[in-house]
Amino acid sequence: MDFKELQKGVVENAMKYGENYNVKIDEDFALLKLYEEVGELAQAVLVHRKKSRPEKHVSEDVSKKELAKELADVIGMAIVNAYLFDIDLEDAIEKKWINKRK
Repeated sequence: MDFKELQKGVVENAMKYGENYNVKIDEDFALLKLYEEVGELAQAVLVHRKKSRPEKHVSEDVSKKELAKELADVIGMAIVNAYLFDIDLEDAIEKKWINKRK
């Protein structure tokens, strides 16, 4: 799957979520949801590193899977934000991360 296909699938999934739950997927929602997902990622890191309440501790395998899910949520919401702000995220990543010196 290339990046454009990935973006398309993520955006379609977000819009379907909005339809299913009668939530308007706009810039405000997407930004706040991104913050929420970053918080969930931080919580997953704390659990993974055993820096949380002991009752939250799980095996390394389970915590790593949870980290992956939360990181995917963060990236997904970043993609939705890019779509809503009409930003070509692939181009932006290329310029900011890959070919920064050009």
